[in-house]
Amino acid sequence: MERNLTTGSVAKTVIQFSLPYLLSYFLQTLYGMADLFIIGQFNGVESTTAVSAGSQVMHMVTVIIVGLAMGATVMIGQAVGKGKRDQAARTIGNTITLFMVLSVGLTVALLVCVNPIVSVMSTPVEAVSGTVSYLMICFAGIPFITAYNIIGSIFRGMGDSKSPMYFIAAACAANIILDCLFIGGMGLGASGAALGTTLSQAFSVVISLVVILKRESGIRLKAEDFKPQRETMAGIVKVGLPIAFQDGFVQIGFLVITVFANMRGLNDAAAVGIVEKLISILFLVPSAMLQTVSALAAQNIGAGKHDRVRLVLKYATLMAVLWGVAAVLVMELDAERFIGMLTGNDRVVVLGSQYLRAYVWDCIFAGIHFCFSGYFCAYKRSGISFIHNILSIFCIRIPISYLASIYFTDTLFPMGIAPPAGSLFSAVFCIGVFFWMEKRRKLQGSAAEE
Repeated sequence: MERNLTTGSVAKTVIQFSLPYLLSYFLQTLYGMADLFIIGQFNGVESTTAVSAGSQVMHMVTVIIVGLAMGATVMIGQAVGKGKRDQAARTIGNTITLFMVLSVGLTVALLVCVNPIVSVMSTPVEAVSGTVSYLMICFAGIPFITAYNIIGSIFRGMGDSKSPMYFIAAACAANIILDCLFIGGMGLGASGAALGTTLSQAFSVVISLVVILKRESGIRLKAEDFKPQRETMAGIVKVGLPIAFQDGFVQIGFLVITVFANMRGLNDAAAVGIVEKLISILFLVPSAMLQTVSALAAQNIGAGKHDRVRLVLKYATLMAVLWGVAAVLVMELDAERFIGMLTGNDRVVVLGSQYLRAYVWDCIFAGIHFCFSGYFCAYKRSGISFIHNILSIFCIRIPISYLASIYFTDTLFPMGIAPPAGSLFSAVFCIGVFFWMEKRRKLQGSAAEE
């Protein structure tokens, strides 16, 4: 399970590590798409809107959990890079303790706030009951969702990106089967989609625990590793909390855009929800590269191989940008076909195609700042990513979306410009900070030599 990422070809290591994560993320996105596809075959636009709105809230919760878990990935990766297995075991144990307590508190808080959340989102009246039902079930399953995601983060910190892929594949298969049963067979609508998602993730957690117990990992956990230790938990939180806040605010930005769309009516809301699902697929490579850079960089930082860290960033960014260019070309040529796969409503197809053709440019710019965010996180400077994302959301994304929703009521194209505009700012900001850090490092190196 433990793998050394500090030797061998950097480009090859980036590809070998990122591909399993890429497939994992694809499978995870696939079962989210399966919810929309299956419910679209058996129910109307109101159910599709309920699932798309509810899944955006759940996506926000999930990325916050994953962002916080990045602290564990970095801490474990640096410990493995240094060859300190006791430290890695202590971090793993404290991660499990921290996140299980967090998940219980989060579950209670969200269940109490479900109606206000749906209200704040300006969910169309026709979709309110379905959205509430969807969120109630998903919120109750947050401990499983938390366990499901932190297990993947722990494995990646140890250099193993393949095992989480197998666990997610099991969840994906289970979700599709359960969706067909609950939505198609039993006619449960949005509630059926939520049940399928929650139970499939619980199933994946069981599978992963069985594997962990049977496999020799090279790191042995002891009872005292689960006892909260201030220094260890502080390290996890110090790295992960800015990323969690960053990702949370990014999702709030997307939810605000969703609110603007919801206020325009059911068709606009459905179109934006469908495009968000498609964009989540297109963001496979940028997201995989963020995790790849953070995991590989953390181990190499622990081993003191900083030149290798910069090569990891270089190759990952190149791969992410090339993917973004390919995504733009495909979607500009045939956006209608992809939107039409998820809805039979002609008006939703037109609106969704407009939104997608503008939004898809975000794949290029986000690919750049995602890679740099992984780099900053590995160096325990995740606050840099927090700053540029906050500025991007509140100074660019939300204002552009609001103005577009007011002045361009017949098209969603101007609203789609907001995300890539924000990411372009973030990319420029990250590149500027990187070169400033490099200049500072060289000056410090010259001063040390003197």
